Amino acid sequence: MPDMSASMSLAVTHLVPLAEVDQDKVTPGVLGFIIFAVMALAVWGLMKSMSKHMRKVDFQEDAGSDEEAGKKGSGAPRPQRG
Repeated sequence: MPDMSASMSLAVTHLVPLAEVDQDKVTPGVLGFIIFAVMALAVWGLMKSMSKHMRKVDFQEDAGSDEEAGKKGSGAPRPQRG
């Protein structure tokens, strides 16, 4: 038993410096990780939702609409309201 207590005290002596907290050092800790993870999940959900909505969009432009828009724009100027 004396060997075990000596090795245990030696292990505890080595672990004590790891357990000390420096009051001048700021770290994000567990709360920072949780907030970051929640924000990452929110962004992932928004991107998934956006891609689902973008797949629903069916946009087909026919070539004739460009010519019609050009003809309408070349006419007389519109009267101004005021």
